[in-house]
Order: sequence, then C-alpha cells, then structure tokens
Amino acid sequence: MDLADGWGAALLVAALGGYLLGSIPFGLVLTRLGGAGDIRSIGSGNIGATNVLRTGRKGLAMATLLLDGGKGALAAWFATRWGGVEAGLVAGFAAVVAHNFPVWLGFKGGKGVATSIGVLLVTAWPVGVTACLTWLGMAWLFRISSLAALVALVTAPFVALVVATPAHALLAAGLAVLGVIRHRANIDRLLKGEEPRIGAGK
Repeated sequence: MDLADGWGAALLVAALGGYLLGSIPFGLVLTRLGGAGDIRSIGSGNIGATNVLRTGRKGLAMATLLLDGGKGALAAWFATRWGGVEAGLVAGFAAVVAHNFPVWLGFKGGKGVATSIGVLLVTAWPVGVTACLTWLGMAWLFRISSLAALVALVTAPFVALVVATPAHALLAAGLAVLGVIRHRANIDRLLKGEEPRIGAGK
C-alpha cells in the first residue's frame, strides 16, 4: 500500500466513523425515554431540536440540541486527532450526512443545523461562532428558525474563506448545500409567507 492508498483508507475510515456517530437519532431517543412519544408523529415530523421543542419539553429540546451538535463536534475532533485536518473535515461532513439520512431510520432524519454548527465549531471555531451568532441574530429579528438556519449556513462558506482555508470553505459549502436540500419545504413556505414562527407550533 503506497502513501496515497493509506491516505485514502484513512479518509474512508473517518467517513465511516463520522457517519456512524452522526446517525444516532438523539431527538427520537430522548423523546421516547422522556415519555413524549415518537417525535416523528409530532409537528413537522423532524427529529431535530426545533421539532422536539413542539412537544413542550424545553429540557428535551435543549438536550437534543446539545447532543446533535456534540456528535458532529466529536466526530470532527476525534478524526482530526487521529488522521489530521482532512480526516476531521471528512468525518464532520459524514456526521451531518448521517444525521440527515440515518440508515437506522430509513434515511429519513433531521436537517443537520445543530450538527453542522458543531462540526464548524471544531474544524474552524471562528466560522462556527459566527454561524451561532448569525442564527441567534436572525432568530431574534424574525422569529423563524428555518430562516435563521439557512442564513447561518449559507454565509458560513464566505466567512471560512476569510478566516480559515479553502478546504474549510469547501466543507462549509457542502454543509450549506445539505442544509438547503433539507429545508426545501421550509423555503417554499418562506416564499409564500407561511413559515411558522418560533413557539407557534407546526
């Protein structure tokens, strides 16, 4: 096995590890353990923190947010320590793909916002912090979670070009594309003026 083969194998292992970690559906697990039922039958049917909040269980929603972000951060951190920066970027991206399309749930998962921000915080913390602040600012101004998430994700690649490297910008761009794909229905409702505001139910 030459150096290129070894590097490719390391990235493959990072991708597989990131996918397995990212595919853990914390929102589904926590709502079931907390007696809130199957989150997929509530609100939007999404397994993320925003939909968990629709159960009225703020504690479960916060735990889901932290764990979803944490699994992306952990995947990127561990792979970086083990295989270097490139492995961390690959593992982080794979974790978000897994959250969005988990094999355990028939590839029907969440929208990957918290997991994406967790990955960005570990791989390029200024980009992650900017994404967090952007989300908070947009959510405070417009009270629409999906709009805040989309703006935070779409602006992240441009921030990464300034404060990080092209590789980090490529990761952020990939996460933005995933986010837009998973928010297609939200975008349609935003254009129609029908997207619900934070705290207003489905």
